[in-house]
Amino acid sequence: MAIEVPFVDLSPKTCAVIGGRGFLGRSLVSRLLKLGNWIVRVADSPQSLDLDLTNSSDSVLDQAISSGRASYHHVHVLDVSVIAKVIEGSPVVFYIGDTDLWNHDSYQSYQIIVQGAKNVISACRECKVGKLIFNSSADVIFDGSHDIFNGDESLRCHWKFEDPLNDLKAHAEALVLFANNIDGLLTCAIRPSNVFGPGDTQFLPFLMGLAKSGCAKFIIGSGGNMSDFTFVENVTHAHICAAEALESRMISVAGKAFFITNLEPVKFWEFVSLLLEGLGYQRPLIKLPARMVWYLLLFVKWMHEKLGFRRYNHFLSGYFFRLASHTRTFNCSAAQKYIGYSPVVSLDDGLALTIESLSELVNDPAFMRYFNSQQDSKVYKLLARGKVADILLWRDEKKTFKYFLTFAILYYWFLLSGRTFASSAAKLLLLITAVLYGYGILPPKISNFTIQGPSASWFKISETAVIDSVTSVAYMWNSGFYNIELLAQGRDWSEFFKVAVFLYLAKFILLQSLTVVIGVALVFSFTAFFVYEQYEFEIDELVNIMVSRIMELKLLLTRKLAAPAASFLQNEGLLQKLR
Repeated sequence: MAIEVPFVDLSPKTCAVIGGRGFLGRSLVSRLLKLGNWIVRVADSPQSLDLDLTNSSDSVLDQAISSGRASYHHVHVLDVSVIAKVIEGSPVVFYIGDTDLWNHDSYQSYQIIVQGAKNVISACRECKVGKLIFNSSADVIFDGSHDIFNGDESLRCHWKFEDPLNDLKAHAEALVLFANNIDGLLTCAIRPSNVFGPGDTQFLPFLMGLAKSGCAKFIIGSGGNMSDFTFVENVTHAHICAAEALESRMISVAGKAFFITNLEPVKFWEFVSLLLEGLGYQRPLIKLPARMVWYLLLFVKWMHEKLGFRRYNHFLSGYFFRLASHTRTFNCSAAQKYIGYSPVVSLDDGLALTIESLSELVNDPAFMRYFNSQQDSKVYKLLARGKVADILLWRDEKKTFKYFLTFAILYYWFLLSGRTFASSAAKLLLLITAVLYGYGILPPKISNFTIQGPSASWFKISETAVIDSVTSVAYMWNSGFYNIELLAQGRDWSEFFKVAVFLYLAKFILLQSLTVVIGVALVFSFTAFFVYEQYEFEIDELVNIMVSRIMELKLLLTRKLAAPAASFLQNEGLLQKLR
């Protein structure tokens, strides 16, 4: 179906969008073309323009290219001459830049962000460009440690960032603003906070990956930290407002940076919950101390670096942690006053559009939720796929927590209270009896609450349950004697090795304090299986590396001992002959 693009100006303005095929660049190009009074030169690093006509923004671009109102140019920001050819004759340049740099090393990131900004500025000065609008970030004043409450443009960059990408972004922004009013070039920077929307390649995929792994059920910190989010179309609208304001309000806009948000601060975890809930995932419920999560991230990062894994995204996970555990709200009054910015899409509408755009991605097998996956994990199979597996793998957090709390209370009652086992059991029976008796004498109705009395069925055990229990005991008994029979035959060395290791571990455990052993076993049961399920690939890789190292050591020892052993046997043979 053809998309109608309004054309309201017989002499449209020309602009160049450097980085026009990225997440934000696509939205900016689409909005410029829909306004109808712009001729857009789209510049980016891909060699050719690969359009998806099912996407609305690509459909608009395709129609504009056919009518001559848009063109595509292959550009690399490290080549000044190519940039100059693309922007020559264009009075306005929007420099979006590449934001998907989480997997690049420091040198590559510096070249693309900082050197790229220098090259764009040089090309603009060479071609006598009138206006340069740079897409920066609100992160340039966030040091990763301190909260920001209603921050405005008076806040200075700390120049000491925990995230190196923010450091480079701050340098690039400074270069653009310092270049203002040199060779007739007017510049300004837009600082959006937490951009989201259809086509996002960073935050939303990372969040969905957390949901897939089951980690999105946890809240980092208290969950009360506030954040400002900005829908992508509002950011592109701010860029266009800035370009127009540089003409009419040059003194108030040129050389300045402006914060851009949706003007609707929201609790970070409420925003995440709305997104996950809209996509069919469970809302985060379990709160974890922020410091504990940070130490866990450091440990995982260390493990990946030591073993050389590439699947773990160090930068993005650290950025998400800082974003999820700190308050970051910004004041946009300067943008409203000087560039005439106001959101064109509300936060609720932006969330709805984002969720709608991700509906197909959610149904993709690569992003299917783990708890709906048809393929069971190894640990789930190991735990026999039953109720025990569901409890130990935290399938239902409330149910698992109830069981853990119950076992913890029993552990304290019998082992940590200082009483003997007999006295603890007697007091527990007395407590249960008192509770049941008190519950039984309660009236059937108190005020508006109906109380159901204890039924005899609560204490009955079905014949099926008894038979199953006896059958299980008999099966275990027979299996034990079968294993003893195998050992007596002396044929199965692997079985002998397993039994020997088990007996040695049992001996080691029995020599320890029973209280400590049971406590460790309790904590291990409710944590180890869950952790293994989340990091199955990494743990299996670690085990494989350890096994390979053991095998290499075994071969090395065999080679070193082979010659002396052969010599010894040969000498023994000679001695036998001499005798």
